[in-house]
Amino acid sequence: MPKGYVIARAIVTNPMAWSEYAAKAGEAMKKYGGMPIVRGGRTEVTEGEGRARNVVIEFASFDAARAYAHSPEYAAARALRQGAGVIDIVVVEGSA
Repeated sequence: MPKGYVIARAIVTNPMAWSEYAAKAGEAMKKYGGMPIVRGGRTEVTEGEGRARNVVIEFASFDAARAYAHSPEYAAARALRQGAGVIDIVVVEGSA
């Protein structure tokens, strides 16, 4: 079964509020079996529009990744992020 991934690209405008969101989202990630593969770090934009903050979280399956992204635990984290930045998040199925 292919793994599932949550991929996020963000611009952080309020680091203090963002850190509260990240801590709460991390708790939810663990509950749903997520493993961060990429979390911040150096970036280099080689094409298109880049973002300074990039995150890739691996899950056992697409359904598990989707369950995390739509969970009440993640919704609580998302509420803490309001006004702290801009983010794009997608759930993606990996190759088999």
